[in-house]
Amino acid sequence: MTQNDNLLEQTPAGLYCRAGNFYVDPWKPVESAIITHGHSDHARWGCKHYLAATGNEDILKARLGEDIDLRIVEYGERVSINGLKISLHPAGHLLGSAQVRIERNGEVWVVSGDYKIEPDATCTSFEQLRCHTFISESTFGLPVFKWRPQQEIFDSINAWWRENRDQGKTSLLFAYSLGKAQRIIAGLDPSIGLILTHGAVENMNRCYRKAGIKLPTTRQVVEVTNKQEFVGAMVIAPPSADSPGWTKKFSQISTAFASGWMQIRGNRRRRSVDRGFVLSDHSDWPGLIKTVRQTEAENIWVSHGYTNEMVRWLQEDGFNAHEVETRFAGEIDETGEQ
Repeated sequence: MTQNDNLLEQTPAGLYCRAGNFYVDPWKPVESAIITHGHSDHARWGCKHYLAATGNEDILKARLGEDIDLRIVEYGERVSINGLKISLHPAGHLLGSAQVRIERNGEVWVVSGDYKIEPDATCTSFEQLRCHTFISESTFGLPVFKWRPQQEIFDSINAWWRENRDQGKTSLLFAYSLGKAQRIIAGLDPSIGLILTHGAVENMNRCYRKAGIKLPTTRQVVEVTNKQEFVGAMVIAPPSADSPGWTKKFSQISTAFASGWMQIRGNRRRRSVDRGFVLSDHSDWPGLIKTVRQTEAENIWVSHGYTNEMVRWLQEDGFNAHEVETRFAGEIDETGEQ
């Protein structure tokens, strides 16, 4: 099969479907873009037309501008583009995240975007698809990355918060403002105390609530006028807020960071936080391999993350796998911080 026979090809602007004249998660402004989800490494500003799954309207308009030309489709809804059958299916990564299914004359390609196979309360659960070619992320594409059940992590976060409250401390938990923050908030026990948020987190909370996702009551930090209310509270903020200029408003604090990267020894120390909670909105190694196998795909393209390592493992296991170039290397927040 030649490059021109492929439904998708690599270009300087990202993955391009020549037959349909559209891009999937382009890196540069293009005419037509299908967006898998609202994180900045997948949803770029400046495209003329956008197509995304239900749940994305408020998120993308908040991040890319109210005046973008955005078409929202339901999960599984079939769209015809130049004779191609296009549909978006749940990726389980965050609200509105989708896999892009492209079909031509019975040949099916699927672009996973970022995905997580463990269900959570803040987004539609991952849907396993079968295809001929599967383009998978590999953010945590090493065997060392194996997640514990999320409820165990939520229990640990609540226990940490409760202990800090009893010691008269503010709990300051850093988490990406879109997706991770809302998932954590949904897992908090509000009986412990107040849940306060950074403005970037609260902006995304509003999008989630408008989409019908239930979250405990939260207040923005800037709304607190009596500093005594910070004592015993849980504060959720993006990593970019981890600076003396923002944290000085709290007196006694205990800090933590929630990310799959906390699985690697030394990351907590480099982050200079008291606790590291291993919680990711991406699949771990077993989840990646399970998903790839269940696609029954003949060809596997690997992007975003440990591409070389995952491709080598897949090839040794008998898969026809190769790397797909990307400008981004994994779990990124809206500031570009890894």
